[in-house]
Amino acid sequence: MASEAPKPVRPRRHGKQLESALLAAGWDELVEVGYAHLTMESIARRARTSEAVLYRRWANKDQLVLAAITQHRNANPVAVPDTGNLRDDLLAHLAALSDALAGFFAIAAATAFSGLLADTGLTPTQVRDKIMDAQQLPHGRIVYQRAHDRGEIDLGRVPAAVLAMPFELVRHDLLMDLKPLEPTRIQSIVDELFLPLLKSRDRQHGAALGAAATIPEQARPSAA
Repeated sequence: MASEAPKPVRPRRHGKQLESALLAAGWDELVEVGYAHLTMESIARRARTSEAVLYRRWANKDQLVLAAITQHRNANPVAVPDTGNLRDDLLAHLAALSDALAGFFAIAAATAFSGLLADTGLTPTQVRDKIMDAQQLPHGRIVYQRAHDRGEIDLGRVPAAVLAMPFELVRHDLLMDLKPLEPTRIQSIVDELFLPLLKSRDRQHGAALGAAATIPEQARPSAA
């Protein structure tokens, strides 16, 4: 009589590897069933572990979901293009961000309004900052640094609010529409809003330098 083949033994997961696997299961469960139907039991079942393993790390599903959202966001960074000029870099980068983050924002927004907001006891702003990562949305630091190095802009003269503006507009549209921005909208942000503002500040700075370099007539020394 032939003996039964031994069942494959799953390798045991420990530490960061285990935590990453648990959070990945939490994210997959969130995407598939939504926050309202997600439970610690369903996550444990998906992760092929016990609820006790989850509770040793997170006190409740709210904490686990927030951690799962954070891990998913950090594990999927958006590549920064290098086209050789600021305009095309921004167009490509904003389009990539829009496509990559639209689905994430839709899931995160649905989570916030499906009970997470009430269950955590956090304010709407705090929930937004945690699950949308509003405070850490990339503001094109690499794009702008490359433009600075090429001599296209002077980062020492451009306010942070101006540099953040294109990315904040993209974030606003994603939050409002929960879908990728149209190419025409992205082009409008860059060509009709950001770049004209950048050029306007350059002209103002040049005019200020010219005025400072002009010595008033009465201040000039008289001829001996």
